[in-house]
Amino acid sequence: MSRILVPPDCPTVPDPARRRFVQGLALGAAALGVGLLPRFALAAPAATAYPAVLSGTEFDLTIGAMSVDFTGRARSAIVVNRQLPAPILRWREGDTVTLRVRNTLPVASSIHWHGILLPFRMDGVPGLSFPGIAPGETFTYRFPVRQTGTYWYHSHSGFQEQQGLYGPIVVEARDGARIRSDRDYVVMLSDWTDQNPDTILATLKRQSDYYNFHQPTAVDFMRDVERMGIRAALARRRMWNRMRMNPTDLSDVSAYTYTYLLNGTAPAGNWTALFKPGERVRLRVINGAAMTYFDLRIPGLKLTVVSADGQDVEPVTVDEFRIGVAETYDVIVEPGDAAYTIFAESMDRSGYARGTLAPRAGMQAPVPPLDPVPWLSMTDMMGAMGGMAGMDMGSMKDMAGMQGMNGMAGMKGIQDRAGMAGMAHAGHAASASVPGAASPFAFPPPWHCKTGPSVDMCVADPRSNLDDPGVGLRDNGRRVLTYADLHTLGGPLDPREPGRTLTLHLTGNMRRYVWGFDGKKFSQAAPITFRYGERLRITLINDTMMTHPIHLHGMWSEVEAPDGGFQVRKHTVSVQPAQQISYMVSADAPGRWAYHCHLLYHMEAGMFREVIVA
Repeated sequence: MSRILVPPDCPTVPDPARRRFVQGLALGAAALGVGLLPRFALAAPAATAYPAVLSGTEFDLTIGAMSVDFTGRARSAIVVNRQLPAPILRWREGDTVTLRVRNTLPVASSIHWHGILLPFRMDGVPGLSFPGIAPGETFTYRFPVRQTGTYWYHSHSGFQEQQGLYGPIVVEARDGARIRSDRDYVVMLSDWTDQNPDTILATLKRQSDYYNFHQPTAVDFMRDVERMGIRAALARRRMWNRMRMNPTDLSDVSAYTYTYLLNGTAPAGNWTALFKPGERVRLRVINGAAMTYFDLRIPGLKLTVVSADGQDVEPVTVDEFRIGVAETYDVIVEPGDAAYTIFAESMDRSGYARGTLAPRAGMQAPVPPLDPVPWLSMTDMMGAMGGMAGMDMGSMKDMAGMQGMNGMAGMKGIQDRAGMAGMAHAGHAASASVPGAASPFAFPPPWHCKTGPSVDMCVADPRSNLDDPGVGLRDNGRRVLTYADLHTLGGPLDPREPGRTLTLHLTGNMRRYVWGFDGKKFSQAAPITFRYGERLRITLINDTMMTHPIHLHGMWSEVEAPDGGFQVRKHTVSVQPAQQISYMVSADAPGRWAYHCHLLYHMEAGMFREVIVA
């Protein structure tokens, strides 16, 4: 993976109080959707903060640098056609598209078409599918469009994605949309930093919790005392201190340095989409952030989810959904004659992106307060915990008698830096291979989790449920979407049972900021080989306390329900802490493919593998 170096022109991180006042002022003009748009029309902006729309089969895209100002300080962004986000590309199912991408940067660049099925030479990953686009050169992507739905594109070169090189893709069905709507808007979420991304990674390597300002405080402790009593509160705090883990370690990078954008507009800019009362509005929500999970809701409106990762699902109505990095969800809303706030708060509750749905320009609705900062629970640390999953750490009565970590020595579920030993994954399905298969097609022997320099935690009893909305969303009084609610229409693409199972552990050492699969960084790991045409199962076990969005290029990931049945088809699968998820893959795309965590700094720190289909 190549690296882009930007000039070291970023000063120290701005003061958080100052950021709250100035973020978005320079791009503060609202990008207003124009009323009376035809069906499928995308809002035409009054300002340049909303991307242009390009449609057809021939596209000319130019990668370059442009000055932007989201915080009161001008910075250089990497953009396409002088747009941030890049232009919306509107394709039609069955067409062959040609995209001529010219690189005007002084360093190599690339574009990856996220979630699009295409020949591997067109996938846009330097070092795997092509060398990258050299400075001053043009690379022509050409491939047939074999799907419909909402997708996106971004650079796969170093940190260019963090610096602004990302944009939406909308693929229309040749026979027309299955779901009727009167308006059609892209809502692209992202995170912007004035800092040099290389500096951020170096900071995380030096102090992994540098950007986390939600550390447990004396006030939190007093609240715990009121809620559970002094002995339990002390035991709770001793446990976390002994483990040297942070119960609020939800996001590595926070609003201390990030400004959260909606369609390239900061919260103060209030991007606005217009509608006529009574219309059905389709919102195509894309998480194009580098590191941020968002929890999105529109107070006063129900959200009917009709598509996940571009694939139509049985409609399900919710109040809120969590969208992982690189995921997409399409929702239908039916607003009345009022303004509504599109509110997308970061999972760590350090900030938010915000926009407005309104029947008339200039209208606004109240912006809700951020939800309380959540703590990770026993579920997030210990998985199934021998039947105790779902019990909050603070609610365990027996914690009052714990002496440091000694009281947990016999509990099944976590092996951490403090030295808790004897917990492995022997009870889980081992990686299997077809009997007699040649070595290129045999998966490595099963890896049993053990702590060390690259692994600071192991989960002996991961949970396999899909009905958990995740930390911070449990029992919040709102109806929250889960993977258990998602059912892709039409069932699996391939009815065959898997011929073999590959089990991979998501691992990391937060203190050293090292991430990988099976305790190995990308630089230490051999490629994974799939046999062309085979049907296989991939089982992921998350041995960390962070949620990881895992993306397999070139092929669909068909998530299994806990009972083994088909659940939902996705290109990016979010795996929660201490969770095990399995999905089927049909290896129908020969070539060399990337397989990685889509948290950009995790990928750069080692959570990346090459998959060869041959």
